[in-house]
Amino acid sequence: MNRKFASLMLAVVFALSTASVGFAAKVNCTVDSVDGDKVTMTCKKADKLEAGDKVKVQTKKTAAVEGC
Repeated sequence: MNRKFASLMLAVVFALSTASVGFAAKVNCTVDSVDGDKVTMTCKKADKLEAGDKVKVQTKKTAAVEGC
């Protein structure tokens, strides 16, 4: 009984964690200008965003190329 309950709880936690990830909208943007703390961006599919939405911004990662 205890193992069944533990496996059920793990399944519920997994289902809830994957469902919350699915709500995030992905929008590609280009930075137009930066003025202190204010950033102006032009975004494709910006109609998915609303005023007051929290967004996560990532910078473009550059990979180091090493040779011999």
